[in-house]
Amino acid sequence: MNSTTDETANGLDPAAPGRANAFTDGVPGLGRESHAWFALALVAGLVVSVTYVATHDYPAYGSGLYLEIAEQIRTGGYALPASIPYYDGGIPFAYPPLQFYVVAFLTDLGVSGTTLSLVLPAVVTVLYLVPYYGIALELLPTPRQAGVATAILAVAPPVLQWHLSAGGIVRASAFFLSLCGVYVGARLFRRGTRRPLWVGSGVICFGLTVLSHPTYTVFFGVSWLVLYAMLDRTLPGLVSGAAVALGGLVLAAPWWANVVTTHGVGAFVGASGSHSGIAGGVGRLLDQFVYPLDPTVVTVFFLANFAAAGVLVSRRKFTLPLWLFVCAYVIGKERFQFVAGAMMISTVLFGVVVPRLTDRARGSLDNRQLMASSLVVVLVVGTSLGGFYAASGLGAAHHGSPSLPSFMDDDDREAMEWARNDTDANASFVVLSDAAEWFPHYAKRTMLVGPWGVEWKSPDRYYDQISAFKTASTCENATCVTESMASVDASPDYLYVPRGTYTVRGLEEDGTERLRASLADSPRYRRVYGNDGVVVYEVVSDDTDASATEPAVLSDAKRRRPGLSGR
Repeated sequence: MNSTTDETANGLDPAAPGRANAFTDGVPGLGRESHAWFALALVAGLVVSVTYVATHDYPAYGSGLYLEIAEQIRTGGYALPASIPYYDGGIPFAYPPLQFYVVAFLTDLGVSGTTLSLVLPAVVTVLYLVPYYGIALELLPTPRQAGVATAILAVAPPVLQWHLSAGGIVRASAFFLSLCGVYVGARLFRRGTRRPLWVGSGVICFGLTVLSHPTYTVFFGVSWLVLYAMLDRTLPGLVSGAAVALGGLVLAAPWWANVVTTHGVGAFVGASGSHSGIAGGVGRLLDQFVYPLDPTVVTVFFLANFAAAGVLVSRRKFTLPLWLFVCAYVIGKERFQFVAGAMMISTVLFGVVVPRLTDRARGSLDNRQLMASSLVVVLVVGTSLGGFYAASGLGAAHHGSPSLPSFMDDDDREAMEWARNDTDANASFVVLSDAAEWFPHYAKRTMLVGPWGVEWKSPDRYYDQISAFKTASTCENATCVTESMASVDASPDYLYVPRGTYTVRGLEEDGTERLRASLADSPRYRRVYGNDGVVVYEVVSDDTDASATEPAVLSDAKRRRPGLSGR
């Protein structure tokens, strides 16, 4: 192997200070530094985003709560609301507000919330590739490695799952801002520059991230700590990091001070204890490094991640593996593994795999054409997998369920319109299926069972709501539903039941035929509305005769061909 390809010869970490060529390619004809690979990464990101938008009539997952927050901000004259109605009887508004103001402004211009939830995340998932490429340029020795790492991030399903889907109107933007901040940190700690411009940029990025999403704020902070520990470890670097943290918190003070004044510190304490919290012992290790290996197509990305980490650790290259491990353990969200993971995969690809293939092929084939063709094939395969994932085309991407399903369809929207127009304004509902996330925003009626936003009340309330929602949404008889609602003291006026295929926490369920038969036999429930995909029951007293003829509103409901109610 050429001396330029033997990364152990210089003993440098790919992310170590100085621009030495650790893990350089050393492949004849492929050594020119070019940003063409970044262009390919952008193309990969565009293909995935366009595929997603083209194949979804409704956005994947949910952003109904986010849209309702934006609407409350807009209708309140762009002042911070004290609470958000309809979800769990009203939840305290303690969310970081930046993205909600953006959404409120765009909807004020006439953009529909559904369209915004579909298109905006698709745009931002391409935009955040730009700061990520900048980070990779700082931490990897060549633009080609940085470009391929960016392409891997662009198509990795665990990253797309939470950024391309509807909630990406907040999460993808927060990811973009946090990556901009990490880029600033990489510049500061790798190059040793302490210019006020870069520190000021870090303050702005951190402040905006704090104002965007708490999880991405933690990612920002953890990333800076790891990069400082591995690349800098000087007093000026420590002072710069502290200045960025303090300055960012001061920048975000108008928001968090308002929350503390209105709701108390307990709102933040409660939220920090939900969504699995920060760190998590052995259980967190299993969640992040064992359970993701459940055999699916997506598992390939995790295997590549962990294998690349193992190669680097075996060669005493610790920065990127440490970054992956700390983010995974502290934050507990799989998507953050791939920030460092994509760089590790690219590093090993060019530092180990490509040189060995070149050595074997030397003298028999044109190395430049062979390696270029091989890398293009890798990118095409990766982009295809990302595209299929975005199109919900991977049939068993998540525990046997398709990737990126829509939580609602035309039948759900029709049923929500009925609820909004034909029930009392004070009516309350329990919605079985993930359409529950969208229901309060479009129906403008209170939903009593569901975890969305409840973390700001208390962790116990949040987990109780998740349990009740999952149980009720998969019940097969009326007694089960009644007991599930009672477990969280929910006494709704109406019960919203899906027909056909629906999802519960993103996982497919196959119909509610037994449940509907049991509800029909129960004196407690009376059917008052139905279409091809939804049946709504009024909750009546036990001694009420519920066997009466269905109200006329059912006969007036628009009906479509069978089979179109599925997602």
